[in-house]
Amino acid sequence: MALFTIKNVKIKGVSASVPETKVSTYDYDFFSREDAETFIKTVGIENRYVAEHGECASDLCKLAADKLIDGLGWDRESIGILSFESVTADYRTPPTSCILQDRLGLSTSCMSFDLPMGCCGFIYSVCIVGKMMQTGDVKRAILLIGDTITRMGSPKDKSRLPLFGDCGTAVALEYDETAEDIIIDMNSYGKGYQALITPHSGFRHQVTPESFEYEDFGNGVVRAPVHSLIQGMDVFAFAITRPPKSIKALIEKFGIDKEKDIDYFLIHQANKMIIDKVVKKSGLDINKTPSNIKDFANLGGASIPMLMVSEISEDLKSKKLHLMASAFGLGLSWGTMLFQTENLFVPELAVYHVEE
Repeated sequence: MALFTIKNVKIKGVSASVPETKVSTYDYDFFSREDAETFIKTVGIENRYVAEHGECASDLCKLAADKLIDGLGWDRESIGILSFESVTADYRTPPTSCILQDRLGLSTSCMSFDLPMGCCGFIYSVCIVGKMMQTGDVKRAILLIGDTITRMGSPKDKSRLPLFGDCGTAVALEYDETAEDIIIDMNSYGKGYQALITPHSGFRHQVTPESFEYEDFGNGVVRAPVHSLIQGMDVFAFAITRPPKSIKALIEKFGIDKEKDIDYFLIHQANKMIIDKVVKKSGLDINKTPSNIKDFANLGGASIPMLMVSEISEDLKSKKLHLMASAFGLGLSWGTMLFQTENLFVPELAVYHVEE
């Protein structure tokens, strides 16, 4: 158990934005209406927001960050760290966070860096930046988490394309000596890395003309090596075994009463089948596990922040909440996080327009 305790750091707000374009599962031409209805019933995804050409994760995250910073009334000069967690950066180099430092009007003394951790992005971001802040050297930070992940897959791959949506989120952290501890358990299983991979993308296998040649794998799976792929059964087996063990381990280690001590369990919104299995195997109360998979699909690392904005924003704004988050994905990696919030600033979901 790679256990981290973050002291003196409080979450002050969370925000999210989506592209204008909304796509229904019924819109995909590789699905008959009966296929679409079966997919919605089993996988749970009816709609998702999809970025158009030229719209980047950085654009969506910037909109979310502007709403958050302005709503909190923070002086942009006071923000000492800016992190950008995404697998869909603007460029291979330079880091997108550095570009966003300028676009957001932050001080040149603001440290900026990128993280490409996929579905565990929110927990990784809080862990890394939170640990950097707990000494008080940095008082404020903005964590950007978002992807335009729909554009990474093949438009002809019905095993992957309908599973994902695009969005950008922002989370505000502030140094506060009265803050309750944030507890995080992080884990990695690199042996399973090929379960979620873009084969021709980096320097292990650079892109060549052959990288764009489509191959028909049957059952509606048509893709090229440049496209991201999912080994469905491997991912399913991983997701329903490792994360529940982490949840149970954290509950047992800290003597947590699931019924009395936790207000909400925030489970990464991968798909309905996985969510239901994780909830059941972890022995969680379904009434305490909000879900937005129907309207947003799998949002990668932004899944949990979006869940906070779309499903429990009123409670976040008006109450003190004890929360447990569980995420799992690329790497393969997974993590569980215990944290508290009180009277957060949570603006309404923003919609990105290209002219912005």
